[in-house]
Amino acid sequence: MPEVRRLLLASAEPPERFGFRLAWSTLRRRHQAAAKRCHARRRDRQRPAHPPRPAVQRLEAVDLARTDERRARIAALLPPQKPAVGRPNSDHRTTLAGMLWVARTGSSWRDLPEQFGPWETVHGRFLRWRKAGLWQRILAILTQQIADHAS
Repeated sequence: MPEVRRLLLASAEPPERFGFRLAWSTLRRRHQAAAKRCHARRRDRQRPAHPPRPAVQRLEAVDLARTDERRARIAALLPPQKPAVGRPNSDHRTTLAGMLWVARTGSSWRDLPEQFGPWETVHGRFLRWRKAGLWQRILAILTQQIADHAS
């Protein structure tokens, strides 16, 4: 937009100056395009390489409500429902069931049914648990129990 404004103002100047303004505008736009490409290349080189995203791990149907023993083993891993400070967490069981629903179906977090609570809450807690290594331990317990039932 500023370049268009400059050219419109240049049209009001004497005709001998208009050729100079037009050439200067062309030079400036070429320079800006080259600078944009160089900056993009430099940012790409400086950007840290992202580790490959882990593949979605699909689980067989896991029913947490089926056994008290399964619930007790997982509940021992979970953080307290009410932290020492701050607002209490929403129900861990419902949130975990939502995480397992996503892992089982391979759906996106935004497609999470309302019965599991807001998808933002479930996804945020999933990220925290995964970062802390808790999600891997929960999956290990569940996959071990699935293997035990199969044999």
